[in-house]
Amino acid sequence: MNTPQAKTMDICEIKSYLPHRYPLLLVDRVLAYEEGKFITAIKNVTVNEEFFNGHFPHKPVMPGVLMIEAMAQTAALLSFKTSGVTPDENSVVYFVGIDSARFKRPVGPGDQLKMDVEIVRHARGIWKYKAVGTVDGQVAVEAELMCTIRSASNPSQLATGT
Repeated sequence: MNTPQAKTMDICEIKSYLPHRYPLLLVDRVLAYEEGKFITAIKNVTVNEEFFNGHFPHKPVMPGVLMIEAMAQTAALLSFKTSGVTPDENSVVYFVGIDSARFKRPVGPGDQLKMDVEIVRHARGIWKYKAVGTVDGQVAVEAELMCTIRSASNPSQLATGT
């Protein structure tokens, strides 16, 4: 049986879609995705992360807001791929809402945060996703995310790529 090759993205392709750079680029690799449906990506968490200097020096823990941000970046990649849009320097993905966020397990140095994001719906420029982050098969974070793609030069206008 011939199975289709999973679509993946390396860091160079990720950087062509996301404007984020160190220390806020929080997606290292996309393991698989299907436009209009789902994406699975990873963030390798290392002791060299800038945020560990203050959160917390005696017991390093990845801040929850950064876990949510990593899942949102993963969702943005899926939105751009689904839309067939390659963002320009003015494209920005903004949060519209975060619902039902739950933190179930700390994430620290040496962990690999695996992020599974699926599209729940897309209507009137608003994308809604269900996102789950796991470490070693254990749920670390989950949330429903809502985002929109806008032009940074004119935030009131949707960036449609057309």
